Amino acid sequence: MPVAVFTHHDCLLHHAGPLHPEAPARLEAVLARLAAEPGAAIRQAERSERPTLEAVHPESYLLMLEALSRRGGGALDSDTVLNESSWSAACASAGAAIDAVRHAAAGEGHAFAAVRPPGHHASAAQAMGFCLLNNVVVGAREAQRLGRPQVLIVDWDVHHGNGTQSLVERDPSVRFVSMHQWPWWPGTGAATERGVGNVFNVPMPAAQPPERYVEALWSAISAATADWTPDFVLVSAGFDAMRGDPLGGFTLEPGHYAALTTRLRDRFPDAPLVGVMEGGYIPARLAEGVAAHVQALG
Repeated sequence: MPVAVFTHHDCLLHHAGPLHPEAPARLEAVLARLAAEPGAAIRQAERSERPTLEAVHPESYLLMLEALSRRGGGALDSDTVLNESSWSAACASAGAAIDAVRHAAAGEGHAFAAVRPPGHHASAAQAMGFCLLNNVVVGAREAQRLGRPQVLIVDWDVHHGNGTQSLVERDPSVRFVSMHQWPWWPGTGAATERGVGNVFNVPMPAAQPPERYVEALWSAISAATADWTPDFVLVSAGFDAMRGDPLGGFTLEPGHYAALTTRLRDRFPDAPLVGVMEGGYIPARLAEGVAAHVQALG
């Protein structure tokens, strides 16, 4: 059965300015690659609504993003810029994550959310690092609402998922594993940051053999779940840890993501698995990484 890939056309309308690395071409390349993949079925998601997002983000923050976008946009920081369609794109991204979770939780198969803007740097009330809404935590709260109380979030983006950590680090119902380049932006994610014992950070140097990254991440996943079994698994699926990405220095290739995805499926056979797209800034390489991950989901 083809893997359901949830997306929304509004995700292509967000523009952060000329030459910005988080550009519509990223998602365009992914969707074109998956359209040619017989193991993937692209589906249009529903946009999320503000009350649903309030499970993660306060109303005042959501209203601020919406108002700024409706005024034509503006810069929240040097990296994070909105245009007139950014609020719609953010709601569409979160909506695709929610629909992917609902699909998987209903027993219809593992799923993927092909979205932008990404989300794992967004905290409760602060956008940063190209991210407006934390799509993966929105997805985690939806999984819990659907009766999957224990959620594992694995973040293999080359940058630490600081927003995700800030949102779950005091919640023992969620375990968060992040492997990321260190030292590197955003400067968080030390191994000593443990939350309430539910955070497992794996800071790694650049330019290592790819097998070292795979085994380091897998060791952390094993440690995080040694005495705890997830009811749902979410992957913050960034592909900027691939060799040659301009915003990272890791050396992974598409096959490594496929292998990690297969290992997650095998270790947690009763847990639905959903990937949510994060970074990856060479569109063709991003597309190949996503395709490998989606193929392994199937």
